[in-house]
Amino acid sequence: MPNTVKIIFATIIGLGLIVLVGSASIAGFISHTSTIDFCISCHEMETTVYQEYKKTVHFKNESGVRATCSDCHVPHDWGSTLIRKVAAVKDVYHHLLGTVDTIEKFDAKRLAMAETVWASMKASNSRECRNCHSFDAMVFEKQRQRAKKQHQNALEDGSTCIDCHKGIAHKPVHEQAEENAGSDDEILTF
Repeated sequence: MPNTVKIIFATIIGLGLIVLVGSASIAGFISHTSTIDFCISCHEMETTVYQEYKKTVHFKNESGVRATCSDCHVPHDWGSTLIRKVAAVKDVYHHLLGTVDTIEKFDAKRLAMAETVWASMKASNSRECRNCHSFDAMVFEKQRQRAKKQHQNALEDGSTCIDCHKGIAHKPVHEQAEENAGSDDEILTF
């Protein structure tokens, strides 16, 4: 084998290894930053939304199935996950600035933060909710009458989960949003 071919071959193998190690590192980073431990490593999350989440059916329920922070806030497909992780840099930036480092500051920004999440969920047709919940898998006959009616109406009119289920895992602030907008929409929190 001539030297030029050996150099090209070694370069290709070297670049391949760099890509492989880089991809594994990125996948490991994404996996780590999607854990509850990572999410609550900032005290603003640990002392606020995490405490609220622990009181919900998504944390503890009769089936023992737990939805974690990333199940609701990080898309499951690779491309959307990367986009979400890049967008999350603003969260780190605000953590470093101390924008929401006290409960008072957090509560003052809570509605704006919630509205950002709601808009994102609405734009994605509640993609993260639908990773676990789907109308096709629902047994409407086993639901309470009101839930059955609401879910059937949502299925017919194309509503998405977040249209009704704002405040399901965190302190509900949608009443504030409704007051600000003068909305008569019915929002369910439970």
